[in-house]
Amino acid sequence: MKFLRSFGKFWYDFIIGDDWKIAAAIVLALAALLVATRAELFGDGGLALFGGVLIVVAFAVSLAIDVRPGKKR
Repeated sequence: MKFLRSFGKFWYDFIIGDDWKIAAAIVLALAALLVATRAELFGDGGLALFGGVLIVVAFAVSLAIDVRPGKKR
């Protein structure tokens, strides 16, 4: 049982890490890529480009949320 708990903690820390927003944004980007694949919107090269752009944009948006200036007290 200790092995399973340690294994689960490793994968949680590996996927979620310090920032859950990046993991959530990547999951949403992959879901959008899956929808585009199922709808056959692009060919193979277009899907690769679309997926790359989605992941970069998702990471940039989550990073922008973290570095935005907060309210000064």
